[in-house]
Parts: sequence; structure tokens; C-alpha cells
Amino acid sequence: MPVEHVMGMPVRVEGSVDAARVFSWLRWVDATFSTYRPDSEVSRLDRGELREPHPLVRSVLERCDELRRETGGLFDVRAGGRLDPSGYVKGWAVQRAAAFGRGRFLIDAGGDVVLRGSWRVGIRHPYERDRLAAALTLSDCAVATSGAYERGPHILDPRTRRPAAGLSSVTVVGRDLGTADAYATAAFAAGDPRWTAPLAAMAIAGERVFTTPTWPGTGSRPAPSSSRRRPSAGALAARS
Repeated sequence: MPVEHVMGMPVRVEGSVDAARVFSWLRWVDATFSTYRPDSEVSRLDRGELREPHPLVRSVLERCDELRRETGGLFDVRAGGRLDPSGYVKGWAVQRAAAFGRGRFLIDAGGDVVLRGSWRVGIRHPYERDRLAAALTLSDCAVATSGAYERGPHILDPRTRRPAAGLSSVTVVGRDLGTADAYATAAFAAGDPRWTAPLAAMAIAGERVFTTPTWPGTGSRPAPSSSRRRPSAGALAARS
């Protein structure tokens, strides 16, 4: 089971997938998009030093702008002032890495997963490292989780420019990991489990667990309705 630490997280591949090509691609993504490397294209763009970024950088930033509009501004690559597309890039990169697999395989990047074929997937508990919040049997999809338990309060609420509060974790299941990752980030920033109603999602707030009607776990119950701005269910169905 090959594992490599890249993009600031452990990445594990399993099944019929070319691990060497997966890791090589993710190293390129890290060198290009990292906000911690002063020579990355994203850092140089942020400083105004780069006029013509790589076509993939342009494509990612265009998609991030679409996601900002779809989420009513809750997913924002400039939530902290600086350019930081990390909330989309990790999922996008792992989704593209799935091109190096055939048949049944799984790529797990720090808990965000792309899988082909049927797998049993565990969702980490936000408070207890030795427990799972949920265990699901899934096929041919992507699973993204946002929370503060691994990296601390790093997700900012674009409305206040302060660390998001209200939720402990949000997990979204969809077809595309980049989109699922961005929506999980937006939901966490919203701080209200009712925002996830159109998604296949599970939100944890304190001791309470909220699941939406399309959450794939058994015994799911819908979250209450909300007047807050929600994502477009049609847009998510088309892109997730």
C-alpha cells in the first residue's frame, strides 16, 4: 500500500493504480500551487510577479470563481486576503490523479478520497482519533471532509475574515472531489448544518450529527430548513 507525504499530507493509494505517476503529479501540483513556497506560481501571482500563469492554474482559478458564485461567497480563495485556492486544489488534483488508475482503486489524500469500484470508507471523528463518525460502503465517487481537528482553525469565514465557527466537521459525497472539497469548505465556513440541505452531506456540531436526505448512510435524517444562502442543488448535481 504505497504512501507518500506530499502537499502537506499523507497520500495513500490502493488497488489498480500507478502510484508513481500519482505521486509525481501531486508533487508538480504542490510546486505550482503551494501557498507556502515563495517560488510557486500561486505565490508569484499573489505578489503580482507573474503575468501568464500555467493554463491549469488559470483553469483552477476560473473554477474557483465559479464556486464562489455558486456558494454565495462562502467559498472564497481570498477569504484571508491572500490568494489561496487550497480548498479546491487538493480535491481537484486527486480527482485528476484518478486518471492513473484502472478498475478498482482508491486514492486517499489526508482523508479526502476518490474511489472506483466498491469500498468501505471511514469518516474520522472530529474529537476522538480512534473513533469513526461514520462508515459507509460507496462506489465510484468522491468523499471530502472539512474541519479544524487536523490543522487547527485554518478555514476562514469570508464574511468576517475570522476562523469559521459553529461546526466541528462537514463531509460531502459527490462525483468530483474538487467540487465536493470546495462545498465542504463552504459549508464549514457557513457554520450552520442547515446550509448543507441540498448536498449529500453529514455535519457535526458539538455532540449533534446532522445528515441530509441524500447522505448515503443508513438511518439518515434531514437537517432542518434554513433561510441562509445555500448552494444550488442543480449546479452541484451537474458538477459534483
